Amino acid sequence: MKRKRDLETRSSNIVSSATGAQDRAVWVETLVRLSEPVLTNLANGTLKQNMPYESLAGNRRRFSHLEAVGRTLCGIAPWLELGPDQTPEGMLRKHYIELAVKGLSNAVDPKSPDFLIFNEPTQPLVDAAFLAQGLLRAPHQLWDNLSAKTKKQLVAALKSSRTIRPNESNWLLFASIVEAALLEFTGEYDASRLLYGVDKFCKQWYVGDAQYGDGPNYHFDYYNSFVIHPMLTDVLTVMNKHQIAGYEQLAQQQKRLTRYAEQQERLISPEGTYPVVGRSIVYRTGAFHALAQAALLHQLPATVSPAQVRCALTAVIQRQFQSADNFDANGWLRVGFTGNQLTMSEAYINTGSVYLCTVGFLPLGLPATDSFWKDPYCEWTNAKAWSGKSVKADKALSDRKAN
Repeated sequence: MKRKRDLETRSSNIVSSATGAQDRAVWVETLVRLSEPVLTNLANGTLKQNMPYESLAGNRRRFSHLEAVGRTLCGIAPWLELGPDQTPEGMLRKHYIELAVKGLSNAVDPKSPDFLIFNEPTQPLVDAAFLAQGLLRAPHQLWDNLSAKTKKQLVAALKSSRTIRPNESNWLLFASIVEAALLEFTGEYDASRLLYGVDKFCKQWYVGDAQYGDGPNYHFDYYNSFVIHPMLTDVLTVMNKHQIAGYEQLAQQQKRLTRYAEQQERLISPEGTYPVVGRSIVYRTGAFHALAQAALLHQLPATVSPAQVRCALTAVIQRQFQSADNFDANGWLRVGFTGNQLTMSEAYINTGSVYLCTVGFLPLGLPATDSFWKDPYCEWTNAKAWSGKSVKADKALSDRKAN
């Protein structure tokens, strides 16, 4: 009897019935804490000077700075795109918009101490892509606020990544989204780099029920969320806007994203945990990039309410970042899953890499008046099922590879 009471007490301490406004405050506070050292140092021209390097490999430091910048901006961009206003949160956004704009000018200025590498094999292609995705997510507050000089330098930097040949894997979408950003902001693009990856995933590497292979083979990990669904959706959205041949695949991809979001929501336990499986698990909340994007785009399934996604992800955020060991003494993110756990990573991961966790915060790009934030607390699927409540049976998506 005592064991049962102890279990019930632990469960009640983890699951909170906070309001949407309280949840949003947790999200903003956490995202700002994550982004602060990257954006402040980049704006001050001290990123390379002050950013630590933690990795199982010792030869990737010179690329780690673009990793931190591209990934942080990819995650924070939708929130920045809401723009400044007179609320405390709006004034905070104003501050970080200014830091990001100043930082981008430093990142692509050859005279800056924080001039970043975009064109050396092979890692810079990855983070040029995350930066390009961030620009697409904040065209008004990031791209439009750049000077003409910085825009020209940034375009040149993105184009320089074309010297890097992507692997036959999710890397193809890195090339695709760089070209999508160039198409959107300049009207020019390399058709082969834009379309090759899109066609591979849509026509050859789809394995069914919203799951793509990472190349010809399927991998049981979170790369469908880290990269594949979010980038494929964003590339096809740009193609659709500009009526580039192949854009017709967007509707099918949106259905697959919606189904994948449904699956991701079911991965979150009543305690706010999720399976520790697959490579790059130290990207933390980045594992829910696709679910966060589906919420941001209002493409959640009818079976999953926005509020239950908010509550589920809030539980994950609180659980994942509750330990002070997630950060070093100067506020930089450590390599780990729920703390300082370097040995859980792979050799390609370093301090800059783990800032991909910020993409789990995309719904902050929805205004506080959106139902995602406005609706009252709602239990998510596992919270309901494990407390004895009835939930709808799960059903696979029946679709086929594009012809």
